[in-house]
Amino acid sequence: MALFRLPTSGPAALAPRGHGLFLRAPQMADYAQWAQLREVSRDYLTPWEPIWPSDDLTRSGFRRRLRRYAEDISADRSYPFIAFRESDGAMLGGITLANVRRGIVQAGTVGYWMGQPHAHRGYMTAALRLLLPTLFGELNLHRVEAACIPTNTPSIRVLEKCGFTREGLARRYLCINGVWQDHYLYGLLHEDFRG
Repeated sequence: MALFRLPTSGPAALAPRGHGLFLRAPQMADYAQWAQLREVSRDYLTPWEPIWPSDDLTRSGFRRRLRRYAEDISADRSYPFIAFRESDGAMLGGITLANVRRGIVQAGTVGYWMGQPHAHRGYMTAALRLLLPTLFGELNLHRVEAACIPTNTPSIRVLEKCGFTREGLARRYLCINGVWQDHYLYGLLHEDFRG
């Protein structure tokens, strides 16, 4: 029954290109560029992310992250992507499809971050638009969800430009920067997606 089928292509095949960008799973060779981008963006990202582990930007911390990613991909739980600019290979940010649920749900949740030097230039909107056909196609999702802090206007614009519909407010939904915060809930259905 096609509705309940798991993806048939392996994670290595999930590397969409277009809109001047390419997305792929993180690799150990990305460590230096990733750590530098995250460090220079720390103050910018802090209000929108969970508290970073003390070793987050270390090589061993990155290696642990990659092991966890590999386990999650193998178990069809999560699919992390790094966004790069095609023209020069610059790392821009990341998008993760997490909390993948199969069976009668066929859904997952997207979260993303953009490095401060590349913010407010349309890159995340382009990256999410690039990824959505893969989520609805190769990963066979029926629904993609996202949550956004109500004061994060740039993130709200990204979701709405990509066709997501605000579906409600979840009180004290996620612990962001050490505080349980309300989040708007967004959803996009396969049949509503205009790729």
